[in-house]
Amino acid sequence: MKNNKDFSNQDLQNKDFSGQDLSGANFSGANLEYANFSGATLFFCNFSKANLRYANFSGADLWKSDLEYANLYRSILYRANLSGATLYRAILENADLKFANLQGANLSEANLKNADFSDAILIDTIQ
Repeated sequence: MKNNKDFSNQDLQNKDFSGQDLSGANFSGANLEYANFSGATLFFCNFSKANLRYANFSGADLWKSDLEYANLYRSILYRANLSGATLYRAILENADLKFANLQGANLSEANLKNADFSDAILIDTIQ
């Protein structure tokens, strides 16, 4: 984990984090509505209970990140790496997960209503 930045409970609406390495950062409880994380490296990040509505994670690497109870309504996770991530009770309603890697991810009790998993890797996911 390269840096341990603490963004917990902050209002970071519309913030641009694209392409940044924020591995190990704590975003728990933060308001990240419409935030841009495209192409970002986010290993072991904590997004639990964060508001990620409409956030853009296209091509982001969220390996082993914690997204428990996160609100990802209509978020873009196109080609994102979510392998080993925890999405327990996360809201993924209407999310774009096309071509996403969810290998070994925990999706138990998540709201997946109308989420698009076209061509996503779902090997060993927990549902």
